[in-house]
Amino acid sequence: MMSFVAAGSQCFCSSSLALGPRPTSASRPKTRRAREARAAVVEARPPPAPARVIRPAVRDANLIVGGDRTEDLQAEARAMARAVNASVYSPEVLAVQYGSRPIKVLRRTLEILTGLGSFGLKLLLDKRNGVFDQKKGIRAAELRRIFTRLGPTFVKLGQGLSTRPDICPPEYLEELAELQDALPTFPDAEAFSCIERELGLPLDSIFSSISPSPIAAASLGQVYKAQLTYSGQTVAVKVQRPGIEEAIGLDFYLIRGLGFFINKYVDIITSDVVALIDEFARRVYQELNYVQEGQNARRFKKLYADREDILVPDIFWDYTSGKVLTMDWVDGVKLNEQDAIERQGLKVLDLVNTGIQCSLRQLLEYGYFHADPHPGNLLATPEGKLAFLDFGMMSETPEEARFAIIGHVVHMVNRDYEAMARDYYALDFLSRDVDVSPIVPALRNFFDDALNYTVSELNFKTLVNGLGAVFYQYPFNVPAYYALILRSLTVLEGLALYADPNFKVLAASYPYFAKRLLTDPNPYLRDALIELLFKDGRFRWNRLENLLVQGSKDRDFSANDALQPVLKLLLGPDGEQLQILVIKEAVRVTEAVVIGTVVDTYNSIPNVVRALIFNANVAGPLTVSDSEIDSMMALRDQVFRIWGLLRSSQDFDPALLQPILQVLQQPEARSLGERVIGGITQRLAARLLQQVLRAPTTVSTSIS
Repeated sequence: MMSFVAAGSQCFCSSSLALGPRPTSASRPKTRRAREARAAVVEARPPPAPARVIRPAVRDANLIVGGDRTEDLQAEARAMARAVNASVYSPEVLAVQYGSRPIKVLRRTLEILTGLGSFGLKLLLDKRNGVFDQKKGIRAAELRRIFTRLGPTFVKLGQGLSTRPDICPPEYLEELAELQDALPTFPDAEAFSCIERELGLPLDSIFSSISPSPIAAASLGQVYKAQLTYSGQTVAVKVQRPGIEEAIGLDFYLIRGLGFFINKYVDIITSDVVALIDEFARRVYQELNYVQEGQNARRFKKLYADREDILVPDIFWDYTSGKVLTMDWVDGVKLNEQDAIERQGLKVLDLVNTGIQCSLRQLLEYGYFHADPHPGNLLATPEGKLAFLDFGMMSETPEEARFAIIGHVVHMVNRDYEAMARDYYALDFLSRDVDVSPIVPALRNFFDDALNYTVSELNFKTLVNGLGAVFYQYPFNVPAYYALILRSLTVLEGLALYADPNFKVLAASYPYFAKRLLTDPNPYLRDALIELLFKDGRFRWNRLENLLVQGSKDRDFSANDALQPVLKLLLGPDGEQLQILVIKEAVRVTEAVVIGTVVDTYNSIPNVVRALIFNANVAGPLTVSDSEIDSMMALRDQVFRIWGLLRSSQDFDPALLQPILQVLQQPEARSLGERVIGGITQRLAARLLQQVLRAPTTVSTSIS
């Protein structure tokens, strides 16, 4: 939960959470003064040469070669060995550990019941007095304060609940999302002893300087700013809070017991609360293993820091263990500090857009994403990069769900609420035995209003809150990955609204969705694209044009990629039905182009010449109504615009048509081409026959 922030010329580390009170000098251990002398921010002279100096290995083993790669892997292996005894969540072990300690359990139980019991009593009184709904906002704020007082486990629990629309009403989601880890720091002497104990080295042999007090404190640890003795590099050193495993272990033991009670007696919550508690506890325990966090950061860096506008700090493996994490110091400003960002000449909206694109890649491309999204974990660097921090909690989106989410967006755009409801099976929101028919009216009631706005007008937070209300009313079990990514995008939109009240995250996300639909060869997405473009046997050219306009805004859009997958689908063994539709549309487009050319040519001829050529019939040579001609002209112009969009793509090159021509030379393509030509010939012949056989007295409709 730590963020490393620069203010003016001073670099300091701040938490997204409030710092607690510092211990007084009287309360500090006597050894503290000696520690402070060794931990001066700037030492008067260099420390004595250490007996053992380690050259830190920092780079991602997948990004380096040769001897450096071997050294990096060896350093990581040593770090893993230091963390071999890291705790892993096990409800069975906790039951054995605390089942025999009734006094400790009773003391903590009374502490929790005092806080939560009074809150529950207020809820019962609200319900009895008929003001339950009116006081949701007040009670949500009270619950946030209670969780803060109860300590790190409940702060983490509250933050987890803030991503669960299937459990909490919208008022609670919003309030709990603002939870702050307002916890006091622990003594620096204990932190420095932990570093030496974990790394097996004297503090002076590791750091030439280290801040005498923490720069930031959060629920699980606190951060110091230091300088490495070996290289002089500035680093951030995160040290775990002493006794944290004992504290959260006891809390999760008690909370799990409460979960069994809720499952049995509280009907309003339909999810399996014990399963949710177990899942959340596993994630919190993973945060306690700092080597795992380092490995998470390395994987995240490999997947997403290939973009020049994304920064992920490197890990120093030789100075990392289960309870100590050493990483690059990042100069930057928290993303919610708009004034400080603008003073650096940066734009908040540019950084938010970078965050949105990265979040979409996390969710829908690789499926590996940051599971603790809040402003403190996103920094704006002086160079204009978006830095991601704190990789203790990560999550993954199943591959099937990645494509189902995009399909769900397509169904939403098409207002196909029956298909939307069925999507919840594929997304694992509902078990297959749940009847989705009662959910369809709820979706229709909400989205019919929401979709009256354009994509650029639709507020993402409104959309999430509306879906959350539906989830809350029906037996949904929202997977953690989905809830977390929704919260991430909502947080980004909230940050952007400070800079621009009209900003909408959906408008910023739409180019990515359009690009994926147009370019991804995955069969599921190809089917979603067909579903979007074809309706009632007609091709919706306006949808294709809009997709191209939006997709071209994505910097990774490729016209070549947009053409090839469609052709392969069309010419594949399962493309017969699509071929029939394409043939009809090709005939219609060709006719529109031919007729449009005739109309343009006719209108360019002076009236006198028209009278001579067409026997004084200046009305025109075609037996086509004005409305039909207008429709064909509009179709032709739209097709020309679409071709222009493809040509305007930065990677457009006539050479990209070569593989298309190769595809068209295949037997299936030649057969399709012959059918198209045959259809066009028949259509134009019918038009010509109408012209020849029309009665001389027929007054043609003007096309001028």
